[in-house]
Amino acid sequence: MTDAGLRHGRASLGLSFGVQGVAFALLVTRIPAIQDQYGISDGLLPVFLAAVPILAGAGSVVTEKVVARVRPSVVLRWAQPLVLLALLGVGAGRELWHVAVALGVFGLAVGALDASMNMLGVSLQRAYGRPIMTGFHAAFSLGGIAGATLAWAGARWELSLLASYLPVVAVLLPAALMGSRWYTEGKLPDRTEAGGGVGSGSAGLALSFRLLLPLCLIMTFAYIGDSTVSNWSAKHLQDVLGSSEQLATVPYNVYMVTTLLGRAVGDLGVRRFGAVAVVRGGSLLAAGGFAVVAVAPGAWVGMLGFTMLGFGLCVIVPQTFAAAGRMFPGDSDAAVARLNIFNYVGFLVGSPLVGALGDAWSYRGAMLVPMVLVLATLVYARAFGPEPARYGGGHERPRTADVG
Repeated sequence: MTDAGLRHGRASLGLSFGVQGVAFALLVTRIPAIQDQYGISDGLLPVFLAAVPILAGAGSVVTEKVVARVRPSVVLRWAQPLVLLALLGVGAGRELWHVAVALGVFGLAVGALDASMNMLGVSLQRAYGRPIMTGFHAAFSLGGIAGATLAWAGARWELSLLASYLPVVAVLLPAALMGSRWYTEGKLPDRTEAGGGVGSGSAGLALSFRLLLPLCLIMTFAYIGDSTVSNWSAKHLQDVLGSSEQLATVPYNVYMVTTLLGRAVGDLGVRRFGAVAVVRGGSLLAAGGFAVVAVAPGAWVGMLGFTMLGFGLCVIVPQTFAAAGRMFPGDSDAAVARLNIFNYVGFLVGSPLVGALGDAWSYRGAMLVPMVLVLATLVYARAFGPEPARYGGGHERPRTADVG
């Protein structure tokens, strides 16, 4: 594979991350409209919302088994169109069972999509010989901002879900299929050199949950923090800090923008300072953000806290996937698939945890729990090293890779 082929593969994977960001934002930001269209009760809504990440975790587990037989690029090539079609199904249905089926397909396909995208990202980073993983997640953030903007426009113009989703899917579906032609995978290291057989990783270490556990915990903590912002920032600003309803919608948008900005420069930080230092810095900044939110005397100071959170949390998730790839280069696909499950664990735990603590104690106090969990990342930060020497300069040329 030529350098041009690798660049095309990187661009096509970046497009895939961006498309997924749009699709996910279009779903989660129109939940009230989905509830109204299908007449879903407040009591039943949490069941539907919980089912999506649970099924996504199942999809990630299945993907680990599938990629033992086919390339991750093949999984991604089929999973992304399925996600988009499931999103369209959510908008097109009328009966409760319609949305149940559509969300079920969406969840399973998202699990396969997230796992296969990050498998390819880890593989391409290995082929390039320098950090590029955070850039892919920056594309997801950019897509999320675009999707949230489109959702706002649909709500503003009182468009139906189908009218909102159909034009977006009509554009993104052929674009994703076209881009999938250039998916590229880096060569795996010689497993006989890595440890003497199939299933061996770096320095002869076999993939095991015990060795992967620190990264699994970090992934969970990061998504507990992320789900706290996405689910509780508006309520905290309005009910606790006394902001207007309009201003309460701003923190999540600010969080998304700062996440994009932080990820846009994150790979440069890893090349300059190393992943361990970047993750430690991000954890401290995120913990500081939660502390500011917890003690903020007013809305604008609270906004500062959510801004800090965006810059702090944004680097942790992509670097966790990258660390799994470095830890088990001969089993990186399986490591990424298992690690991806804890994305959904954090999402499932975070929102109910903060809500329950807020109701039983106080929402200011509840913000201290994700703060402590994010700080716990410091305990496991060494899992992000050692840093390969080739990451130091950032001027290396891409290495040879195979086309997926």
